Amino acid sequence: MCYGFRPSRRSLLAAGLGLGAAALAVTPGAAAATPGPKGKRVPPGQISMQLWTVRDDLNQDYDATLKYLAKIGYPRVELALGYFGRTARELRGFLDRLGIHATSSHDGISPDDAALETKISNAVTLGQEYIVVPFLESDSLDQWKAWAERMNVEAEAARRAGLHYGYHNHAHEFTTDLGGGTTPWDVLTSELDPKLVHLEIDIYWAVTGGVGRGATDPVGFAIDVIRDAPQRVLQYHVKDRHLDGDMADLGTGTIDFRRVFMAHRVREYIVENDTPDVTPLRTSQVGYRYLKDLRY
Repeated sequence: MCYGFRPSRRSLLAAGLGLGAAALAVTPGAAAATPGPKGKRVPPGQISMQLWTVRDDLNQDYDATLKYLAKIGYPRVELALGYFGRTARELRGFLDRLGIHATSSHDGISPDDAALETKISNAVTLGQEYIVVPFLESDSLDQWKAWAERMNVEAEAARRAGLHYGYHNHAHEFTTDLGGGTTPWDVLTSELDPKLVHLEIDIYWAVTGGVGRGATDPVGFAIDVIRDAPQRVLQYHVKDRHLDGDMADLGTGTIDFRRVFMAHRVREYIVENDTPDVTPLRTSQVGYRYLKDLRY
């Protein structure tokens, strides 16, 4: 998901994260293969949809969009873009009637303690397990340190309310030089309290960060990101990548998700594609079926 940073389907190249020999190390179609019926599987109850994916449909008819997600089989959603005219309590009632649980949300760092209290209260009302900061960007080392300090404060408040507090990556955390080779990811993983803050790893963006770093094995780079972080990785954004760098519907791109899932299992597998290949509905159907059927 991208707030304030919305790449077009080609803009990754223009942004300097482009494609070189490293990208070719990701094999087209690798994600679509399955090793057989005896492999592990993603528990269907842990499959979710990031609502940013279906934002165009939400803006036209919020209720109808959530209804088609329920019909597809999604048991969970990760909230984005607000409550569309409902209070948290009203939205909880609507989702309960559909049989969908809003387990997570993307919420920016709160501007003050009153806003933080409201954010946490709404999350508790909705029955969430997670609150996740979706996007931060700066070239300032001090700014990243200040954000990490504030996230630790917010995470402590969230923990007292029974919530997990996390951070969601893009690619620039791995490629921005804050001075002396230090990246935002270096700051976050050293400053965020691993007892309080978890990571929601966006696999597409981690792979793209590997491409931007010139990794010969971008998927391996993403796996190292997951394994090396002192913070727990509790959630994935599962988003595929075409060979040219564009986002792809699950199973139609190049990322070997089996390899990632074998390296580390999480509590929530969240389907996302910022730029659905055909329609948001089609992306939702393809994504759910892919995760439900995948064996690794």
